[in-house]
Amino acid sequence: MQLYNKLSSKEREELIEQAGEERFTLSFYKYHHLENPKEFRDHLFINWNALDVLGRINIAKEGINAQLSVPAKKFDQFKHFLDGIDFLKDVRLNIAIQHYDKSFLKLKIKVRPKIVTDGLNDSTFDVTNKGIHVDAKKFNELIEDPNTVLVDMRNHYESEIGHFKNAVTPDVDTFRQSLDIIEEDLKDHKEDKNLVMYCTGGIRCEKASAYYKHKGFKKVYQLEGGIIEYARQVKDNSLDNKFFGKNFVFDDRRSEKISEDVISKCHQCGKTCDIHVNCANDGCHLLFIQCEECAKKRDGCCSDVCQDIVHLPYEEQKKLRSGRLAWSKEFKKGRSPVLKFK
Repeated sequence: MQLYNKLSSKEREELIEQAGEERFTLSFYKYHHLENPKEFRDHLFINWNALDVLGRINIAKEGINAQLSVPAKKFDQFKHFLDGIDFLKDVRLNIAIQHYDKSFLKLKIKVRPKIVTDGLNDSTFDVTNKGIHVDAKKFNELIEDPNTVLVDMRNHYESEIGHFKNAVTPDVDTFRQSLDIIEEDLKDHKEDKNLVMYCTGGIRCEKASAYYKHKGFKKVYQLEGGIIEYARQVKDNSLDNKFFGKNFVFDDRRSEKISEDVISKCHQCGKTCDIHVNCANDGCHLLFIQCEECAKKRDGCCSDVCQDIVHLPYEEQKKLRSGRLAWSKEFKKGRSPVLKFK
C-alpha cells in the first residue's frame, strides 16, 4: 500500500500542466486530542492520495494543521471525506484568494510533536480557554478603538510585506519569541487594554490567546480565520480593508495580494519591492526580497559567493552542499549580513 510520494516535484508539475485542470489552494487546522497520530496520518494519506490532493500537513497528538492543493472537480469528494471525520465535520476551510495550480507538488503528511512549533509547555495552562473570536467587521471596529493594542503574531519576514494598520509587528524569527516580547511590552495594560491578535489563518492566535489569558490579560481577541478569511469577508461584504500589502503564505505562491500597497524594499538595492524568493544556490536557499533587476543581475542569488557557486558544475555544487559550505545551516529567513537593505 502506497504511503509515500512516488513522483518527483518535476514529474508532478508536468502532470498538472498536462491535465490543465483548476486546483484550489486551501488550509485548515483543528486542535483535537488524537490517540494515534501515525494511524490517522496513514488514513489521510491513503484517501487524499487517491483524490490527487497535494500539500503540507502536520499531525500531532494535539490535532492537525494542513495547507493543501485540491483538484476543483474533486473538492466535493474531499469535503465529504472531511465531514466523515467527527472532529473535522464542518471545519472552516480557508480558501486562497489567489489560486495557483502548482502551489504544492507533493503530498507530505508528517507526525510532529506539535502542529505548530510554539515552544510552550501546554500542561501549564488551559489551551482551550481561548480569546474571543471576531469577524472582519468587528475586527475593524476594535482596531479603531484607541483602547486597543493590535499585535501581529507572525514572524518578521511575513509582516515585512504586509500588515494591518497600526499593528505592532515584533521583529522575531519564531512565534515563541514574540510571546514574551509582547507580554513584557504590555505588562502594565493586562486589564485595561484590548489585546487583539491576528496571523495568517488563525492557528497561532488560537494558542497565543489562551497563553495570554493564562498570563493575566483580561480582554483578549483574535481575528477568526486570520488574514485569509478577513480578505474574503472584506470582499464579500464590501468592508473597509485595513490591511496594507501582501499576505505571506507557506506554499509556492509565497504571498497573496490583499491591497495594492507595496510596503517593503528589495534587500539588495533598496528599491520598493515585495517579491520573496529563495536563493538560487540550493546550498543556501535563503528566503529574501529581491526585485527583478537584482534577480537578473545576480542570477537569483543572495550574494556574490552564491552567484559563483551556481555557475559551478552540478557535481561540484553537490560537494559544497555536503561540506562546510552548507549555507542553509547558517542563514535564517531574511537574515544575513549579505543583505545590505535588510
